[in-house]
Amino acid sequence: MPTLSLERQLGGRVAGIDEVGRGSLAGPVIAAAVVLNVASLPMQLLADIDDSKRLRPQKREALLTSLTACADIGIGHADVAEIDAHNILQATFLAMARAIGMLGVVDSAIVDGKYAPSLPCSVIPLVKGDSCAASIAAASIVAKVTRDRLMRRMAAVHPGYGWETNVGYGTTSHLKAINKLGLTPHHRRSFCQRIPARQI
Repeated sequence: MPTLSLERQLGGRVAGIDEVGRGSLAGPVIAAAVVLNVASLPMQLLADIDDSKRLRPQKREALLTSLTACADIGIGHADVAEIDAHNILQATFLAMARAIGMLGVVDSAIVDGKYAPSLPCSVIPLVKGDSCAASIAAASIVAKVTRDRLMRRMAAVHPGYGWETNVGYGTTSHLKAINKLGLTPHHRRSFCQRIPARQI
């Protein structure tokens, strides 16, 4: 379970950073940066924070509401044009920089994964960080809820692709919808052109 051990060890304002949407065929990549207020963080909330992938949607929504009361939160995104123009890794770094830029002064950042983006503070990449650092797990929740909400809104404008449930990922039904309906402006051309024809 995620703890505050690393945050306490580093001291100062420590931001946990995570992203959602790297592997999606449609929609932006969204990153969240979260500085937990260690002094005021309720013990029950700390016990509930976990990697967003291990939480039910309703639990993620409830945790996001609770986090807004005891954390500083920054959210950044990189849109489809930026993903296609650069690449998904560089677009992810851009989203992370935008997220942490919303937090003011940050002493250090713990980033989920093995790559370190260029940020205006010291950066520590941490593989599987969302399963061991509470601030990264909190960021994973914020990013996941934010992106899921966005994709549901986009699904209402572009029906038929199943974004309300697949949130843009390459499920079988999504691939079939691309074959039938074509691409929307929200599809990543650099991703979709690599889909083998037999899959769609």
